[in-house]
Amino acid sequence: MRLGLALGYWGRGPSADHVPLAVEAERLGYDSVWTAESWGSDAFTPLTWIAARTTRIRLGTAIAQMAARSPTTTAMHALTLDHLSGGRMMLGLGLSGPQVVEGWYGRPFPKSPLTATREYVDVVRQVLRREGPVELDGRFHSHPYRGADGTGLGKALKPITHPLRAELPVLLGAEGPKNIAQTTRIADGWLPLYWSPTRPQAYEASLTDLPEGFLVAPMARAHVCDDVAEGLLPVKAMLGFYIGGMGHAARNFHADLMARMGFEEEARNIQRLFLEGRREEAVLAVPDAFADEISLVGPRERIAERLESWRKGPVTDLLVLSPDPRTLRVLAELNS
Repeated sequence: MRLGLALGYWGRGPSADHVPLAVEAERLGYDSVWTAESWGSDAFTPLTWIAARTTRIRLGTAIAQMAARSPTTTAMHALTLDHLSGGRMMLGLGLSGPQVVEGWYGRPFPKSPLTATREYVDVVRQVLRREGPVELDGRFHSHPYRGADGTGLGKALKPITHPLRAELPVLLGAEGPKNIAQTTRIADGWLPLYWSPTRPQAYEASLTDLPEGFLVAPMARAHVCDDVAEGLLPVKAMLGFYIGGMGHAARNFHADLMARMGFEEEARNIQRLFLEGRREEAVLAVPDAFADEISLVGPRERIAERLESWRKGPVTDLLVLSPDPRTLRVLAELNS
């Protein structure tokens, strides 16, 4: 099981520790570093900045949102950074949800998310393989564009720049069972939002017959500390925000996932408290048991024991979310 460093996205401003953490992770032998985006900083620019300061560590987006860019634009970002970094790019994509797609990007959330995802990946693959002009008679991503409001003058094109790698890895962030199952068929890897090594049945049906070399790369917050309950507070704060605030009351993919993992009543309670404006109570309502099983928190010996359970399943890459260099070092030592 390889280790990756997950940096997430910026908060109010640039995170001064992201580049030093990436440099330290490379020194410690981490295989990859990952950036993200929500509705603030983008995923590609910080990753390019990190690429210029490192030499070996692979560079991933976890995730770049599909609604933010056309698939050809995303492919241009990926092939450009792949060239500049000497072939270190990994493209992690995600559909996001209706609240973000329609509220931030100002476009309709696709009525058929599976089809939209499949078409998006198809176009990205066509650009990267450069076997001919990009052509797709798609429902969501037609190339050339054939809509009634177009001029009809669109021409099928292939990229001027020759991609460095035709098979640049494409990973998908997927949560629903059908979406995960499709991911195993059309992508090179999967980026789970929550992974519990003690509940493999939550995803078991979707992960049958994984292709050889398929990546399973969940993110887990990690912190080496003496007080487990205190160390879990940032995990609970993250869960409270995602489950309570990252989606509509009637359609929240993150809450639905928590429910499928055995915490349905707790997930709905967190949603209710958050939407009522009782955010602190929503965070405290996150069960310690759930926060604990999807993270690595506690003394070194406890983390060493729990790390074994992560190795036993299908996880190929553990993406460590931690701003603490000591924690990164301990995990590198335990995983060596």
